[in-house]
Amino acid sequence: MDPLALARQLIDISSPTGEELAMGNHMFGLLSDLGYRCQKQEAAPDRFNVLALAGGNPRVVLNTHIDTVPPWFASREDDEYIYGRGACDTKGILAAMVAAGERLRADGINDFAMLLVVGEETDSIGAKSANVAFRDLGSRYVLVGEPTESKFARASKGALTAFVRFDGIAAHSAYPHLGDSAIRKMVAAIQDIHAAEWGRDDILGDATVNVGVVSGGVKPNIIPAEAECQLMFRLVTTPEDVRARLEKIIQPHGGRITWTHGNPPQHMIVPDGAPSTIVAFNTDVPHLSALGKPLLFGPGSILDAHGVDEKIGKRELLEAVSSYYEAVAQLARG
Repeated sequence: MDPLALARQLIDISSPTGEELAMGNHMFGLLSDLGYRCQKQEAAPDRFNVLALAGGNPRVVLNTHIDTVPPWFASREDDEYIYGRGACDTKGILAAMVAAGERLRADGINDFAMLLVVGEETDSIGAKSANVAFRDLGSRYVLVGEPTESKFARASKGALTAFVRFDGIAAHSAYPHLGDSAIRKMVAAIQDIHAAEWGRDDILGDATVNVGVVSGGVKPNIIPAEAECQLMFRLVTTPEDVRARLEKIIQPHGGRITWTHGNPPQHMIVPDGAPSTIVAFNTDVPHLSALGKPLLFGPGSILDAHGVDEKIGKRELLEAVSSYYEAVAQLARG
């Protein structure tokens, strides 16, 4: 199997989150044709995960996601890189896993499975549903594929997404004293949010916050009665701790939290002697705990993911085939 050609083939199948059907069907057919015992596990209407059993008792699960961020753009390549949406996040990784699986099976190592999930880029619905559906699979380890620059991540920051609402009083903009601007409240709160300390950890470093979306108001001649901002924290403590701190900051400005979603920091296994790193980005690791102890590894850089020139190095992708092979072989043999 040529993992570089497979990577381009997978990139050329558009699969933004929520529209993974074609990609799911393709991988189900491909892995079935290779001799895996495959099943589709519904995660949401017209969205399914693929579990592919190599043949033996699956001591190790190779996992990655088949959805990408939008917009889709097709593959291309030069001497050094393959480009395209999902090149490193995570279709190049998936190609390396499939190629590693073929090497493992050729060498008589069959006690592993592949789990391909939907929805990682938004709410991890695929991982969450798989964690329930396959809790009795019997696996001991789950090796999650994400672009970690070919190092095993020994820890990752947690994450918290929060929506914060501000209410005001509408009035004619010529008489602002008769109204109460929700946007002014929000702006003041955002300044305090950026000025605050959100935690520090000796291993993970500093927590960070990004105000990624702001909205509010109706027209420029109306004092805005409503405003909202959406924030994402990269945590070194717990979601509960950060939510409590956020509430204290926004309350004096009339803000209230309307929705949150998050998970705490994660700690992963690193194979003996393997290079390791710390990552700040979030993954499906917190949602796959029933499948075994976690590992996190993949070729490519998160700095290239989601970008207009997303790419993965050809040499690094090919080397990852051996890395996945060696990791699964070591874990499968205990």
